[in-house]
Amino acid sequence: MRATLRWAHSDLRTHRGEALFLVLATAGIVASLLLATALFGYATNPWQRVFTQARGAHVWLHTDRAADTGELAALDGVQSVAGPYPTAATTVAVRGTRASVELRGTAERPDVGRPLLTAGHWLDADDPDGVVLETRLARALLAQPGDTLTLPGTPRTLTVLGIADSPERRYRPGEQPGLVWAPPAAVPDPGGQVIGLRLADPGETDYAVQRAVTVLGAGAIGQVSTWEQARAEAQGDNRLLGQVLGLFGLGALLAAGLAVHGAIGTRIRGHLRDISVLKAIGFTPGQVVRVFLLQHLAYALLGAVAAAATVQALGSRVPGRLGDAVGVWQGLPGHTVALFVVPACAVLFIGATTGLAAWRAGRVPPVPLPRPAGAQGGGLSVAARRALGLRMFRVPVGARGRVRGASGSDGAGAPGAGVSPGVRELEVRVPPALVLGWHRAFARRPRSLATVARLTLPLLLIVVAMSAWTTIDRFHSRPEQIGLPAALTVRADTDAGERGTRALLERDPRVAAAYPGVEVAALVPGQTATIALRGLGTREDPYPYALAEGRRAHGPDEAVAGQGLLDLLEVEVGDWVRMTVGDRPQILHIVGRSIEPENAGRVISTSLDTLQENDPRLRPTLYQLRLAAGSDPDEVAGRLADAGHGRLDVHAVANPADGLSPLRAVVLGLIAVLALVGLIELLTAIGGTVRESERDLLALKAIGLSPRQITGITVTATGCTALAAVLLATALGLPLAHWLIDAQGASSGIGAGIAQVPSPTLLVLVGAAAVLGAAALAAVPSARAARRRLADTLSAVA
Repeated sequence: MRATLRWAHSDLRTHRGEALFLVLATAGIVASLLLATALFGYATNPWQRVFTQARGAHVWLHTDRAADTGELAALDGVQSVAGPYPTAATTVAVRGTRASVELRGTAERPDVGRPLLTAGHWLDADDPDGVVLETRLARALLAQPGDTLTLPGTPRTLTVLGIADSPERRYRPGEQPGLVWAPPAAVPDPGGQVIGLRLADPGETDYAVQRAVTVLGAGAIGQVSTWEQARAEAQGDNRLLGQVLGLFGLGALLAAGLAVHGAIGTRIRGHLRDISVLKAIGFTPGQVVRVFLLQHLAYALLGAVAAAATVQALGSRVPGRLGDAVGVWQGLPGHTVALFVVPACAVLFIGATTGLAAWRAGRVPPVPLPRPAGAQGGGLSVAARRALGLRMFRVPVGARGRVRGASGSDGAGAPGAGVSPGVRELEVRVPPALVLGWHRAFARRPRSLATVARLTLPLLLIVVAMSAWTTIDRFHSRPEQIGLPAALTVRADTDAGERGTRALLERDPRVAAAYPGVEVAALVPGQTATIALRGLGTREDPYPYALAEGRRAHGPDEAVAGQGLLDLLEVEVGDWVRMTVGDRPQILHIVGRSIEPENAGRVISTSLDTLQENDPRLRPTLYQLRLAAGSDPDEVAGRLADAGHGRLDVHAVANPADGLSPLRAVVLGLIAVLALVGLIELLTAIGGTVRESERDLLALKAIGLSPRQITGITVTATGCTALAAVLLATALGLPLAHWLIDAQGASSGIGAGIAQVPSPTLLVLVGAAAVLGAAALAAVPSARAARRRLADTLSAVA
């Protein structure tokens, strides 16, 4: 044991930098996996906790006032019901901030879908104007208990009594109204009612919706929302962040394991004599294996423990969503188990890859076998021999005058013999270091290919990370290409005239176009869910949808649909679909697939003219504003709100990339970890190349190569290896990144077609930096080896 520890200590002193990089890489990988676990827990558990404590309803049905909902409680599978509660759609404002809300008349605190108070108190019968706000709505309005809400266009005011969490669909400006619980007296003229169904089996949600619609009638249903939609919205971007961290963490773990395997294999080849000495003095093969295995397990364990301790102690202090996620995750029941299991699995994986390489060390014979006289990769090629000056490349050139280096045309066997008159040959000498470096890099093909493959993996993941970064930038810089051509959404009061409102909007100098539209909830075939049916723009002034497939909707009854709707209805571009809005059917022909970042892609869009032809009662209820280039949406929104004198509700269109801002820091951290793994593999490759060049050092000096030329051979070999890895990583990483990003877009309902690969300039710069950095790293050890004394070289060869 003492000899083993002394060997490990000596090896650590010799390879301190490599050991440090292994520890840091392991720490970064384990931290990424722990943060991914925290984000998954944060994405799922808070909503699940609220849903469980509130005894949330699995289905919420918005109906008209005349619908008889009494029979719903007797449906098979319905455990209990909430309501019906009278509802009214209105707008509230506080300190200049407006929001569309649903006033829900509630006499008593519900038992199903019970709001969980986080501030203030519940409704008071002695305060008929007191209300309770849902948490996200209160956060958007910056409202606290005691604040007074105004209803624009009316003299009424409401007083905030409390703020509560709810498992229902969250408030989203311009898309989903916020929830306000109020006494029934505060809803004097309800526009409809809502009833919640809590099911015995949540898996039967679609069947329960279908039965409820059959009982009430399709014409009585205004909107259907389910617990699955609410959960998906609550998880939102947190789940995506967790997926990105988990994917890259596992990829980096695989790359680190392969790097460790390659490092041990290279060191074994460089220390065959030392291992033979160990066996000669009594070390068994098992002891030799344990030396390497325990040494690298110690590095991995140190990095894993450091990562776990850092995440546990400082993770909750990270600003933003990552810190919130870690804070919530630390309070979950499975936190302690994950804190031990994730690092342990990472250490075991690294240990398994280490054991495979260390097993080869145990097979080294006690007496070193003589190396074969020839290189395993074969002798020098014709090009290599030419490069050494034995022969020269000759390139025919047109002879318009004398060319430097051109051979004469006289004499037998002269270089110019046999060349047609007027044509001379240009002699080109290739530097020996260039060709010999290329030969050294790829002479031993199995070993060379393994080195290139190990270096390619972290570079490939870096290319994927860069593609993710570029795609996020595309959401911000070119939102019109990902389904967000409009920057503002305007909703006008019902008493505002259509022409007057549009003229007021288009009067602003920064408004490039104002598209009138309407959005209604429609029942899908089978009556199991509702989707968003939108009519935007007119045939004369069509709305500029971002199409990923098919064509634009020009003719009557033509529409474009999002990927989420196509998946829900199991239809394709070219099919006809039938949906119901109230008691009126809408039959549309899907001629294209649009990129739809809203409503999980469950949107079908056509022109306002088409909807009005099928239902003349529909009138524009919103306007989508496309602004001039360089306009500030907040400034334009404020100016339009002032011009509307309280009759306009103006909101900026939500960009999905706004919630992905933490992903930038995540991508940067992952690139740093992957670069560290690649650096470990690069140092291993350089060390192996330098060790294996010691046998050829005497021969290279004997044929007249200078130390600088010998150094150039190793630098060229390293640069060629890095260049091959860069080209392979680019060739494989770009299509892989495109597929992964589009697959994520399709699964989220936005649809494929959002991926954006990095620009060629950026790829060239990163690739050049990798190759030049590899060459620079190889310069110092190769120069030191080229200037070794003759006695040291003879000792190494022996």
